[in-house]
Amino acid sequence: MRSTGIDRRQLLLGTGAGLAALAAHGPAALARAAQALDAQDPLFAAARREADGTHSVVVTGLDGMTRARVPLPDRGHDIAVCPGTGRCLVFARRPGTFAVLFDPLGRSEPVTVAAVPGRHFYGHGVFSPDGRLVFATENDFETSRGVIGVYDLSGETPVRVGEYWSGGVGPHDILPLPDGRTLVVANGGIETHPDRARAKLNIATMRPNIALIDRPSGSILATIEAPAHLHQLSLRHMAVGAAGKVWIGGQYEGPEDDTPPLMASLDIASGRLAMHDVPDGLRGGLANYVGSVALSRDGEVVAASCPRAGKVLYFKAGDGTFLAAQDRIDACGLAPLDQGAFLISDGQGGLSDSLDPAGTPALLAAAPGVAWDNHLVALGPA
Repeated sequence: MRSTGIDRRQLLLGTGAGLAALAAHGPAALARAAQALDAQDPLFAAARREADGTHSVVVTGLDGMTRARVPLPDRGHDIAVCPGTGRCLVFARRPGTFAVLFDPLGRSEPVTVAAVPGRHFYGHGVFSPDGRLVFATENDFETSRGVIGVYDLSGETPVRVGEYWSGGVGPHDILPLPDGRTLVVANGGIETHPDRARAKLNIATMRPNIALIDRPSGSILATIEAPAHLHQLSLRHMAVGAAGKVWIGGQYEGPEDDTPPLMASLDIASGRLAMHDVPDGLRGGLANYVGSVALSRDGEVVAASCPRAGKVLYFKAGDGTFLAAQDRIDACGLAPLDQGAFLISDGQGGLSDSLDPAGTPALLAAAPGVAWDNHLVALGPA
C-alpha cells in the first residue's frame, strides 16, 4: 500500500471539497461535520464494495473522503483495532479464509493472514491488550464446532499458534470484557459448511448462546443460552459497556410471520440474559434482522441497525427501554461520536450523523456507486 501518512493541514485541505459538498445537505450537517473535523479530525474504517464491483477496506473521515484504501480479494466484514498501536485487522465475511492486517495511516505494508485448512473466518476478531495476539472466531467445519483461532502478529509473518473451543456452534462476534482478561463470544448456533456456501444447515435444532472465555487459558467460564422458545434467534453482534453489561443483536431464523424480540442484554455479574422488545407497531417491520450494535461514548444509549428494514433502533442502556426508531435505507454500520451521537453507514454509500434518536439522521456525505459493508469502526483522531 502506498504511504498515506496524514497531518492535520493535509487533512483539512483534503476535506475542503467534501465540506463544500455537505452544504447541499443543509447547514446543520455542514456545521456538525466542520465542528467535528476542527475538534478531533475523527477517522473511521469500514469494508466497502467499490463502484467497479471490487472490494476494499477504507479509512474515511466524516466528509466521506478516502484517507486510505487497501484492496481486498473479496467482501470484508468487521475490523479489529489494536488498542496500543492502532493497527487494524479486517476479516473476510463468512465463509472467507483471509484477513488483512494494515496500518490506517499507511506507515507499513498490509499483510495477509490466512485461515488454516479446515477452518474459515466468521468475520470478527479482537486483539490482546498488548497487541501481540489476535483471537478470531472460526468454524471447524468438518465437525461443526466453533473455535477461537489464536494468531501471533508480533513478527513479520503472522503465525497461528493455537485454538480453543468457542463454547458453541457458529461463533460470530467476539469482544473483551472490562476486566481485561475475559472474552465474550456470541455463538450464533448455525451450522454451516463452505461447500454449501452460506446455507444454514441446522435451523430446526440450533442452540445459540453467549460464552465467557478466559483469554489466557481458553477455559469456558460460562455459557448462557437464549430462552428455549427463542432457540432460532441467532445471537450475532455485540457491544460491551464499561460496567460489563453486554448488548446483543439477533437474527431470527424461524417463521417469517414470527415477531420475536431482536435485542438482548447480558448482565455479567448475575449471568442473566434479558430480552428487549420494541412497540407493537414496529415489531413486524424489522425483517427479524439486526445487523450491527453500538454503545454511545457516554454509555447511555444503545443503537441497533436493521438494514433489511431500513431502520436504526435506540434503547436506553440502563434498563433496555426502547427510545426511538429512525428511517435510513440499508443502514448497517454504527460508530459512536461525541455528545451521544452515532455515525451511520449504509449500502448506498452514505454516512449520516444521528444526534437525536427522535430526529432524522443528517446525511453528511454520499459516495454514489459504492456500498459500505456491515460494520463501521471508530479509529480516533488523525
